[in-house]
Amino acid sequence: MAKIDHLFLDMMRGGGSDLHLLEGQPPKVRQHGELKALNPTILTASAMEAMLSEICTPDQWQRFTARGDMDFAYEIPGQARFRANYFRQFFGLGAIFRVVPSKILTLADLEAPEVLKSFAYLNAGLVLVTGPTGSGKSTTLAGIMDYINETLPRKIMTVEDPVEFVHKSKKCLMIHREVGEDTESFASGLMGAIKSDVNVVLVGEMRDRETVELALTATELGMLVFGTLHTNSAAKTIDRIIDVFPTSQQEQVKSLMANSLKGIVSQQLLRSADGKRRYAAHEILLHTPPLGGVIRTGDSTGIYSYIQMGGRIGMSTMDDCLKRLVKEGKVSSSEAYIKAQDKSKFNI
Repeated sequence: MAKIDHLFLDMMRGGGSDLHLLEGQPPKVRQHGELKALNPTILTASAMEAMLSEICTPDQWQRFTARGDMDFAYEIPGQARFRANYFRQFFGLGAIFRVVPSKILTLADLEAPEVLKSFAYLNAGLVLVTGPTGSGKSTTLAGIMDYINETLPRKIMTVEDPVEFVHKSKKCLMIHREVGEDTESFASGLMGAIKSDVNVVLVGEMRDRETVELALTATELGMLVFGTLHTNSAAKTIDRIIDVFPTSQQEQVKSLMANSLKGIVSQQLLRSADGKRRYAAHEILLHTPPLGGVIRTGDSTGIYSYIQMGGRIGMSTMDDCLKRLVKEGKVSSSEAYIKAQDKSKFNI
């Protein structure tokens, strides 16, 4: 067993989601959104180097020492996978590890809105799951992929940095490709998917114009593309996609988005009222015929009104979802207030 595994196991026994290691500090974990010391031992330079170098390959360690940053995945067989980020900082070495459970949680396990299952039955188009770092985007996407895998005969390819949730083929043929190991970039991975007779592709991050452009091209070729962005609302997500392109191309991109965008799920995690878990709050946009016209106008307030009018088919604004969580006693008004877009709707 690697030296660091004891920290991982202690973290998971306490219900932690992230392990934070900084030279000169004790190891800390994030539990239900709060950062706490795991034990009082101060991490020295030699202890950090020994722990971090032990769980990666010599090539990976050499790459990290040369660049000062590295992302990869680590696994304790039968326990969990971890998304790892190594970095150098002012006081020395640092690392953050996020737990990726070995058991993929279903949409039912996640208490996700039932309407998310509808994305599985789309033949083509773009579906985006967005939110800040640590909001559960990957977990939600894994739940959707699992539902497709259980339900429909499809060929699915994921392109991630690193690969997080590992799906075994059920009704689907599952292919996982890791950026930097199996493919050069998200864009090259997407290009490979386009050439590989894939029905569904999951792009870990839509970081640049080339990746976005290829994702839109893939939808035109009949593929269903899922991707993530670090945006906190449907309107800002659409704006972010369009703003990736130069002004001269933005009208064309609006037309492409109007035709290809099938859904946006923007989510945040909130600490429960009893402090024992976290709940996801979702803003959900779904495609109906009027959406194309709203996108072409470029009016952000029009997107918000569009979502409000779609409640009967499963759409929801973030604030409406937060209100429901408060009404059901799942989260406190003060916690909802922090996450709300229109704070005047919440009393604290």
